[in-house]
Amino acid sequence: MTAKPEAADAELPALRYEDALAELEQLVQTMESGQLPLDRLLESYKRGADLLNLCRSRLQAVEEQVKVLEDGQLKPWTTA
Repeated sequence: MTAKPEAADAELPALRYEDALAELEQLVQTMESGQLPLDRLLESYKRGADLLNLCRSRLQAVEEQVKVLEDGQLKPWTTA
């Protein structure tokens, strides 16, 4: 019996970014192998989309929080 989507969604916030990224990479590798049955492929795609959204939102939150103190003013982080 497979987990309900609500249960999977509830697990996502508890995942660390690094764990979500590692799981996403493993899912992609497994899906690219071409060895999954169609129903598992669809489940993996949905899980991967959820993991990708989680990683993106966590990265965005961190980017917004990262500031550099320069001349007494907080300025957005620049990658240059």
